[in-house]
Amino acid sequence: MTTFASFQNYPILFMLTSEKRTSIRKLMQQEIVPAIGCTEPISVALCTAGACGVLQQKAERIDAYLSANVIKNAMGVGIPGTGMTGLPIAIALGALKGKKEDGLELLKGITAEDEELGKQFIRENRIAIHLCHDTEEKLYIEVRCSAGDQTSRAIIRGAHTRFTHIGLNGNALLEVKEEMVDEDHVDSSPTLTFRTIYEYATESPLEELSFILEGARMNRLVAEEAMTGAYGHNVAGSLMQRKGRAIFGDNLHSRMVIATAGACDVRMDGAMMPVMSNSGSGNQGIAATVPVMTFAEEEGCSEEQLIRALTLSSLLIIYIKQHLGKLSALCGCVVASTGSACGITWLMGGSYTQIIFAAKNMIANITGMICDGAKPSCALKIASGVSTATLSAVMAMENEGVTALEGIIDEDIDQTIRNLALIGNQGMMETDRLVLEIMTTK
Repeated sequence: MTTFASFQNYPILFMLTSEKRTSIRKLMQQEIVPAIGCTEPISVALCTAGACGVLQQKAERIDAYLSANVIKNAMGVGIPGTGMTGLPIAIALGALKGKKEDGLELLKGITAEDEELGKQFIRENRIAIHLCHDTEEKLYIEVRCSAGDQTSRAIIRGAHTRFTHIGLNGNALLEVKEEMVDEDHVDSSPTLTFRTIYEYATESPLEELSFILEGARMNRLVAEEAMTGAYGHNVAGSLMQRKGRAIFGDNLHSRMVIATAGACDVRMDGAMMPVMSNSGSGNQGIAATVPVMTFAEEEGCSEEQLIRALTLSSLLIIYIKQHLGKLSALCGCVVASTGSACGITWLMGGSYTQIIFAAKNMIANITGMICDGAKPSCALKIASGVSTATLSAVMAMENEGVTALEGIIDEDIDQTIRNLALIGNQGMMETDRLVLEIMTTK
């Protein structure tokens, strides 16, 4: 069993000021929020609710103008409570039942009657979905509604719940200044480095970090739900069957993969269960927490150790996504599994240097995994990410780390993370375009 004494082999760090810790905590609370369903279609439903909410009558026509990445991530995923996939039913329910103030949980409480009303709305051809050609932003949602002689319009940009415009009959009811809607803008966002993240997670007063447990426990409940039936592609169930056990074994590693992939199975199948998302992605939130929590519980780690490891994992994801952006051509499991690899290494008693080894091992391994939309098979990628995270942590504990002589790895871990972001943003732009073309023409 891991003991707390093994966690004392760290360099003396410069303690963060209380103001710096407060700003980091605020950032985490902005980026780690509960969501029901995949965040892209739910964000479109939210924008629809924002536009329809200012009308004085039921919307008669809805036109959604979406960036390519939003369309890609919303085409094939289950919509909670409906048994259906894709954007039309999400838009219909957002129009008929959604409330803007419910954020990414706006579909909670959807009934069979609501679903039937949504289907009728679709059958009446009241919804049209368009690729927005007027923006290069990756996360852009614009919904225009009409009812009688009234028209309304709402825009979400840069983050899944960030309304930048709501208007009625051509008059702005909400307008956010252009300079405040940069894709990666967060109010009062603190400057992060790998070392700052490590120091915040390992040295901050425990009471300032304990909020992270809420999300981890929420995500574990979703993982436990996977054990009750076959969801999605049943990745977790396949690993638990006789052949899966015979090949992969019944051990800590397989249980980490099963729990994490299982939570993704449930979420991507459209179960009406909230998950705690990270940086706009429920799957990233799952991959940041479930493997770390499973390892900590199996190894008998204390609650303090778990909290600090979860903080390290979750905050590292936020940091990487500040460079990469909310949506990219790079699968989010690459980012999330890098966070969990570092959290697991810390739970193993790894030093600061060994945690850097774990991050570099991850970036040297599965960087380049494409994002081809949100869908049930995301659980396969999550399983690969958790497995790679475990390997990276084990290697790090043996002081094995990919060096600056190899590939995109730099001596400096922060530059290595920037290199990862460059690959995901600039390097894979054509890949992203081609993926969307394949998805929309097959």
